[in-house]
Parts: sequence; structure tokens; C-alpha cells
Amino acid sequence: MPSMERAYIGLGSNLGQPLQQLRQALQHLAGLPASRLVAVSSFYASDPLGPADQPRYLNAVAALDTRLTPLQLLDALQQIEQHQGRERKDERWGPRTLDLDILLFGTLQLDEPRLQVPHYQMQARAFVLYPLAEIAPASLQLPDGRRLDELLAACPFTGLERLDCGPDH
Repeated sequence: MPSMERAYIGLGSNLGQPLQQLRQALQHLAGLPASRLVAVSSFYASDPLGPADQPRYLNAVAALDTRLTPLQLLDALQQIEQHQGRERKDERWGPRTLDLDILLFGTLQLDEPRLQVPHYQMQARAFVLYPLAEIAPASLQLPDGRRLDELLAACPFTGLERLDCGPDH
């Protein structure tokens, strides 16, 4: 049986009651086979990437210990998105009911057509880095050697608002 790997999952929603979308997604993550939901960050409101004429996003990061392979986990996350009404469209960074992304998967570096780990551009996204920093070890190092604290120092807390309606509220 494969050993447990720590995966960090980014969650985002700006349609269909985003608070409920994230809470329901966390319930689904907690129920994944061969996996254990370990930690969840606070919820953050963030300005949208891409088209500006869409609502702000609600974001969080979850830590998941799993025996699933990266592609099995991706399939499970996409099933959760679909179950919660996600429609995949050609428009990149458009509004969505739920977006679940594998940010990190242990020390793995993966570049496949369906999955890139670490998640591309995560180093430039405050709505990923600040929630990740809440639940990851301060010494977290990405597979390419960069440290989380260095990435945070280069990524201002702009357009981001930590909310009091996180997973435990």
C-alpha cells in the first residue's frame, strides 16, 4: 500500500453561495477514500483574476494526507466540482461554483497534460500563499527549493481579506 503523502488543495468559489460551496467541498474532501483532512485555513475574499465583471472569490487551502495517486486525487476533486455544479468552459479564470486545485503533493514535481504540480503560478497568488502559510509548516519548501516564507515576502497581501466565516464558524 502506498504511503501517505501530504497534499495541499486550493479551494475557490464565486458563484452559487460561495461560503456553502467551500463548506460542502470540505465535507467531500473529508470523505475521500484513503485520505484524511488534516487542516483548513481561514477563508479569504479575493479579487478575481481574469474578467473583472465577476464577483469576488472566496478562497481557502486544505491539507490532506492521502494514499491516492496525484491523478486519482485530481479525478476525485473534479468529481466534487461536478457534483457541486461546476461547468468547465473555455473562458479561463471565469466565474465558477467551485474550483479545487492540487497546489502541492508531497515533494513531487509533475508536468503532465492534466496536472502540473506544484500548481503553476501559485507563487504569485496571494489567495493561495497566505491561506497555505496558515496551515503549512513555516519551513515548507517547494520541490524546486523555494521556501514558502520567501514566496510570501515577494507576494503582497493585496486584494485579499481574511474573513471571520471560516470552516469552524
